[in-house]
Amino acid sequence: MTKIHPTALVEAGARLGADVVIGPYCIVGPDVELGAGVELVSHVVVAGRTSIGDGTRIFPFASIGHRPQDLKYKGEPSQLIIGKNNQIREQVTMNPGTEGGGMITRVGDNGLFMMGAHVAHDCQVGNNVILANNATLAGHVTVGEFAILGGLSAVHQFVRIGRHAMIGGMSGVENDVIPYGSVLGNRAHLSGLNIIGLKRRGFSRDDIHALRNAYRLLFSQEGTLAERLADVAELFKDHPAAMEIVEFIQADSSRAICQPNWDAAAS
Repeated sequence: MTKIHPTALVEAGARLGADVVIGPYCIVGPDVELGAGVELVSHVVVAGRTSIGDGTRIFPFASIGHRPQDLKYKGEPSQLIIGKNNQIREQVTMNPGTEGGGMITRVGDNGLFMMGAHVAHDCQVGNNVILANNATLAGHVTVGEFAILGGLSAVHQFVRIGRHAMIGGMSGVENDVIPYGSVLGNRAHLSGLNIIGLKRRGFSRDDIHALRNAYRLLFSQEGTLAERLADVAELFKDHPAAMEIVEFIQADSSRAICQPNWDAAAS
């Protein structure tokens, strides 16, 4: 049974699924859709053309679906689509898309967005992603499934973060992060593979060994990146995870690939 606290305001036109719970002092706009079992704990504002999937729980003072923080936005009818079973904690902000970015900001299923995290306009966030406290995505960022962003990290606009990547706390990410990669630093550099995450998610010893070998070859200091990429593509053509890295690097992007800090390693 749907429960709406007497102090909450649900505007006419809002669509509520079965067993939705809307707590004290929440505001739900007229173009909002809440799936079955969604809970707004208290003091949550959901605005705009926003859809929230079944079982998602949103905590106090989150601001979901208000107009993008983009001066180019002119009121176009863009959307924010949030998947199922997410935990969206206190003071999280998520904005809809813009005309320049495809009109949709999309968040997958089973994510954890800790206190103060921000998902900007036109971001595409996969399933099972974690943004720790105050992690920030600028506009047009793509985050692959199972990626983890540490507290106080910030991701530059248009950056791609691959699946199973790990972003260290307080890192500034200006360049694309390969799948399975681990980056850290004030201006983030590639520090290796997310081995702990791979083990936790059941990757086999053989898979991890192959990824390590592919990584060492790909980011060695011999030859050009294009030459090393061709070598990895040939040597690991039968290894899906290694080829995922190759295809990620080969894909079109407006950002460079985040690489190791060889100067720091040599000092």
